[in-house]
Amino acid sequence: MFESLGVWVVRRRRAVLVVAAGAVAVALLWGTQVVGHLTSGGFEDPASESARARTLAAERFGRLEADVVVLYRSDTTTVADVGFRRAVETHLAGVPRDRVAEVLTYWSTGAESLVSNDRRETVAVVRLDAHGEDTEAAFADVRDHLAAPAAGVSVSLGGHAGVVHDVNEQVERDIARAELLTLPVTLVLLVVIFGGLVAASLPLVIGVLAVLGALTLLRLLTVVTDVSVFSVNIVTMLGLGLSIDYALFIVSRFREEIRGGSDVGPALRTTMATAGRTVAFSGLTVAVSLASLLLFPQVFLRSMGLGGIAAVLVAMLAALTVLPALLAVIGRRVDRLRLPGGRRRDGRHRVAGAGAWHRIAHAVMRRPLLVVAALVPVLLLLGSPFLHARFGSEDYRVLPREAESHDVGDRLRHHFPGLDAEPVDVLVRTSGAGASTRLPELDAYARTLAALPGVEAADLGPADGDTARIVVRHAFDAQAEGAQDLVREIRASAPPAGTTVLVGGRTAELVDLLDSLARVVPRMLLVMAAVTLVLLFLAFGSVVLPIKAVLINALSLSASFGAVVWIFQDGNLSEALGVASTGSLDATQPLLMLALAFGLSMDYEVFLLSRIREQWDRGAGNAESVAAGLDHTGRIITSAALLLVVVIGGFSTSGIAFLKMIGIGMMIAIVVDATVVRLLLVPATMRLLGGANWWAPAPLAAFWRRYGFRETGTTPAAPDVGTPAPLPTPHPSPWAPPVGAAGRWAGDGA
Repeated sequence: MFESLGVWVVRRRRAVLVVAAGAVAVALLWGTQVVGHLTSGGFEDPASESARARTLAAERFGRLEADVVVLYRSDTTTVADVGFRRAVETHLAGVPRDRVAEVLTYWSTGAESLVSNDRRETVAVVRLDAHGEDTEAAFADVRDHLAAPAAGVSVSLGGHAGVVHDVNEQVERDIARAELLTLPVTLVLLVVIFGGLVAASLPLVIGVLAVLGALTLLRLLTVVTDVSVFSVNIVTMLGLGLSIDYALFIVSRFREEIRGGSDVGPALRTTMATAGRTVAFSGLTVAVSLASLLLFPQVFLRSMGLGGIAAVLVAMLAALTVLPALLAVIGRRVDRLRLPGGRRRDGRHRVAGAGAWHRIAHAVMRRPLLVVAALVPVLLLLGSPFLHARFGSEDYRVLPREAESHDVGDRLRHHFPGLDAEPVDVLVRTSGAGASTRLPELDAYARTLAALPGVEAADLGPADGDTARIVVRHAFDAQAEGAQDLVREIRASAPPAGTTVLVGGRTAELVDLLDSLARVVPRMLLVMAAVTLVLLFLAFGSVVLPIKAVLINALSLSASFGAVVWIFQDGNLSEALGVASTGSLDATQPLLMLALAFGLSMDYEVFLLSRIREQWDRGAGNAESVAAGLDHTGRIITSAALLLVVVIGGFSTSGIAFLKMIGIGMMIAIVVDATVVRLLLVPATMRLLGGANWWAPAPLAAFWRRYGFRETGTTPAAPDVGTPAPLPTPHPSPWAPPVGAAGRWAGDGA
């Protein structure tokens, strides 16, 4: 299949490159405009009780959120000074009234909560005349007026609309900075890895093509569904990182075949049948892992899943079509423009079994039980902080401290006691008569709520038709366990007969988010594991290796999850990283990190096991197959991991806290995976399992021999698990295992 694809691409290489050039033109003109079509938010379950409460409240009582908070400060006067008042009211008078529904100030309401402790600061609460996502457009219309200087006082903008605006600007800056940082460094590393400029430029070309293609697909998705603005970061990071990885695999194998004496055509056919097959299975595995995010109802997670799948599939498609077409055109000139003194690191000059990776593999396999017994507790220890993980939701603190809306949020939290308190919103709907006719019953219900632990007041507001609103004020932080327990107690309280109750507010949204995620996570894990097991079985014909791969990858991921809790929740290194620890993790981010990191860890698993299986099919024993496979792939996996860390590291400089967390967590996962797992755990566990690595029940083994996808063109005989497999006569290939290698270890063939 993949060999045929290679033949097809070689024959139509010019047509493939013309189509790719056209796609790039479309992407530059249309796809790169995607940011303006993305949405903010999307962290809630649209069908949850709190979401329905928000919708009902907006219909009956108008939008209750403070869209914009304008903070005024004077260093010389207080709010009692008439000049302070005049400056604020004059400043607000210039705001376009057709975009503003209401403006509340200290002087118009007399609310002391709108004045700071030192009385030198006050806020104006602006509610915009907007609906849904039109809030952003309304804010754009009034922002210049609200941000304009005021006489004698400083002006800062915050609130929900201010945070959304700052987040959108931060995302655009982050992407530009990440590309500026990563592309030059990546090019330099590729030149060092390949030893020449021509070969090094190919992965970067495919990377840029993949990013542009993924952004275009993302733009198409915005036509049919809401897509989160944060998906651009993931799309760019994955598109660039994976395409460079895939191109590295393919170009390295092509150079190996060329230097082994093959002509360009046969070299490309072999490359596609081996490295191309590996790239396809790797891409499908990563895409399936990300597809598990589509099970969640939250727009944010679904957007990340859709964007990630788009990035992976475009990277895979570009690596399997455009890259072979380029190699067919370039041919043996792939080694042109070499560095002075550059050495050929892959080819016939290598002596089989003489590489450092080969020696390391055998050193590990001498004492496999000791290696496993030492590493497993270490990984579990590194993951132990995740046992005390606390989950919350995002707020203004996702932005860097220097962001204007972050500064306003901090000032409200510390200087305006009670203003940042977020009450529980209880909406009571009556059946039959209007709510105003049942005020005594509703008032009694409000007194019942007021008697709950932690409640400071439960105020019954005016009714509208069949709906009344009770505002429950409490002493808890909105994300604290006490506030969450209060929401659950309110929902458990019996409402008046003939009424239904919807409980909303920020705390209720968090409770519903956690409940929603808890319902879907088991299905997510099941889908990820099941499809991964199937794909790896089709790739390697074993039921043992897929199960082992899933277990080891889960173990290695524990280290990165422990690290993000230690850093971002517990606050260690938070100052150095420039993030504000909130004492919790956003509940959606570990799931996103799980899907990304699990898929990427399988990337290297597939690449390594493919070369091991190739040696096994040629007749090498278990230990020699593992050593030779690691010898072939060790340097490439290390190089690919380094390049991916550089790409992700560039995006880890994001000013958005949870994007930084995902980036750092993934960097740790990749480093652990490419070193501890691939270098130590995989050889040790494969040595312990012996020939059982390749075992499958007889019906499945027969199915795979007939329909499975293998790198070699021959159909291997089913291995005898109890008998050492004899090595064939030495192959002319430079990678053939030496005669007698299988006898180095007792039971090698097993």
